[in-house]
Amino acid sequence: MKVNVNRYKCGYCGACVGVCPGGALELIETWVEVDENTCTACGMCGRICPVGAIELVK
Repeated sequence: MKVNVNRYKCGYCGACVGVCPGGALELIETWVEVDENTCTACGMCGRICPVGAIELVK
């Protein structure tokens, strides 16, 4: 599993960055960068995203 961020839906609020237990997300100017080596695919970021821009994919 991996995290997919839809850049067209994302409002760049940074809520996902704050809840990531592994620190795998970083807000960079106008996008969210996902470090796939650090991400544990826990899904916390997708649950907290207010616009539904984050999903777990196989």
